[in-house]
Amino acid sequence: MNKISLHSIILVALVPICFVCDLLFGSVHIPFNTFIDVIQGNLEGSLWQNIIFNLRLPRATSALLVGMALPISGLLMQTLFRNPLADPYVLGVSTGASLGVALFTLAGGLSLGIFSSLSGSVGLALAALAGSSIIIFIILAIAPKMNDTASLLIIGIMFGSITSAIVSMLQYFSNPNEVHAFVLWTMGSFANIDKTELMLMACCIIPTVLATLFIHKPLDALLLGENYARGLGIKTSQLRFIVIVFSAILASITTAFAGPIGFIGMTVPHIARFLFHTTSHKLLIINSLLIGINLMLVCDIISQLPGMQTMLPINTVTAIFGAPIVIFVIYRGKRNIQ
Repeated sequence: MNKISLHSIILVALVPICFVCDLLFGSVHIPFNTFIDVIQGNLEGSLWQNIIFNLRLPRATSALLVGMALPISGLLMQTLFRNPLADPYVLGVSTGASLGVALFTLAGGLSLGIFSSLSGSVGLALAALAGSSIIIFIILAIAPKMNDTASLLIIGIMFGSITSAIVSMLQYFSNPNEVHAFVLWTMGSFANIDKTELMLMACCIIPTVLATLFIHKPLDALLLGENYARGLGIKTSQLRFIVIVFSAILASITTAFAGPIGFIGMTVPHIARFLFHTTSHKLLIINSLLIGINLMLVCDIISQLPGMQTMLPINTVTAIFGAPIVIFVIYRGKRNIQ
């Protein structure tokens, strides 16, 4: 058994372990024997069953889906722009979602008339999805007219700057309670995702992730440059369009329901490259997915501060894991240049 197979088997085995741990640990510790009884249906209607099935299972499943989506989205963006620091939000998906949520929370939903009758997590999710979708459609309309990815990247950054400026103005003219609600959303959370929203997330994320496996060979070629890919007969403009669509779907759906979760999309592909020493997108997609699931579940466990009544924002925990890896990538890049 080679090293790659061993690492993959370990990652696969860790998924159910991390998932079960996410169900067991929290402000209320659930003994493993009690967990088994609940799963077998021996504690029907009990408090334990309510905690596991109504509170922790949706949260852990949300972490699993986000752990699938963001690393694949980040990997696609890093390949498209050939930039190791690209992330799922590089084209403005996150700032578009932030603008939608800002209009909903800071303007009382009135700026988005169709959402004015909604409240809570449903309104936030729809507003975020609408904001990110607008940015996606603009980028997709512009992409075929761009001759190179660098120009597309700059345009994405400019759209991000414009939307960030609008959000800042909305914050400036809003009252503290509205600003507080918006800031909480930007910190990321799995707490308010219900079963219906989970089904929607799963229906968008799982097929998109599987679809990326069918373009792994063109992605390998694209990594060596668009001219090289064209020489192999690959339609680079069409491939670029597909990559943007896949990445945008994954980033926008997770941002809409869980908030803009940072670092996971950027760092997990680098962990996969470091562990498996490969540039093959088939291996990177599969193993980035496994690493992302495990890492996101671990971050969710830590965010719940087991044994305590408080809960950390998920972005606080992902930054602790992600920031050192970004520093390492930059440092290694500098050494390779020298």
